[in-house]
Amino acid sequence: MPDTHIRTALPDDEEALGHIDRATWSTLHAVQPAPQPPHPPFFSDRFGPRDHLVAERHGVVVGYIRLGYPTSLLANAHVRQILGFAVADEARGTGVGRRLVRAAVDEARRQGARRITLRVLGHNTPARTLYASEGFVVEGVLPGEFYLDGSYVDDVLMGRVL
Repeated sequence: MPDTHIRTALPDDEEALGHIDRATWSTLHAVQPAPQPPHPPFFSDRFGPRDHLVAERHGVVVGYIRLGYPTSLLANAHVRQILGFAVADEARGTGVGRRLVRAAVDEARRQGARRITLRVLGHNTPARTLYASEGFVVEGVLPGEFYLDGSYVDDVLMGRVL
C-alpha cells in the first residue's frame, strides 16, 4: 500500500493509539476487561513511543504493533516479542496489519534479535492465519489458559527465527 507509512511512534500519537486500542477491544484478542473511563495513558514507563511502530495513512494513525523483550533476563535478550497489535476498523483488510508484522520483524532484526515470538488466543483465527503466513509457527499451546465469554480459550505461543 503506497499510501501507508510505517514509523516509530511519537509522543503525540498517544491519543490516537489509545483510541484505536479502546475501539478495537474484543475478547477475540484481549484477556483484560473492556476498557472503562477514566482511561490510563497509552504509553507507560514500561512501553513508551520507542516500543511501538505505527501505521499511518494520509496522515492518520490507523494501527500499531508493540515490540519488546519477553523477559528481563539477559539469557534471552536475543528474543523480541510482539506484545500488542491493533488495526483500526476502517483499515482492516487493506494490508496494514501485514505491513506492521513485517515492520516488527525487520525492527527486531535491526535490534540484533535472533528470534521473534508472540502469544495469540486460540480462537483468533484471523491473527493466527496472518502470523503463519509471515513465517510464525506454533511452538506451544497452553490449553484453556483463559476463560472468556463463558468458554475456555487456549493461549497459543508462536515464533520464528530471524
